[in-house]
Amino acid sequence: MEKIILIKPNLSYGDEIIKYKEESLKENPLINGAAGLDNFSSIEDWLEELKKRSSEATVPEGLVPSSTYLGVREKDNYIVGMIDIRHYLNEYLTQVGGNIGYSVRKTERNKGYAKQMLKLALEKCKELKIKKVLITCDEDNIASEKVILSANAKFEDIRCIDGENIKRFWIEL
Repeated sequence: MEKIILIKPNLSYGDEIIKYKEESLKENPLINGAAGLDNFSSIEDWLEELKKRSSEATVPEGLVPSSTYLGVREKDNYIVGMIDIRHYLNEYLTQVGGNIGYSVRKTERNKGYAKQMLKLALEKCKELKIKKVLITCDEDNIASEKVILSANAKFEDIRCIDGENIKRFWIEL
């Protein structure tokens, strides 16, 4: 398995972020762990949004401060995934989104990258002094559930939110 590092998104990755977005949107209208990348037409606007989302003083209403990272394969500097860490939970995130959301490029799945990204993100959570991390996934997303369980997560329950069954897991740090 190739080594992954987490890198803050920046313009030097602009073209690759666009390719990641286009590839992801072919599969799903929502890109998990990408802090709304799917809603922005330019990388510059998205990067500006990430800056706003990173601080309590500037985070848009209804959201909580967060840190978004590119999961980059070290050997070739290729973006294999994205991961977003929410610094604390609001009511919505407590039900559905949790502290961490992530996605892996379809062509790079089943290679252990999501597990690596999650492990690295949990280290970032420790730096943020987060003691207990909530991660959720759709009930039928077995691959994501396996990734979450690989981090010693404890299953709590399943909640039906807007007709979707959401599994909730906690990780003590």
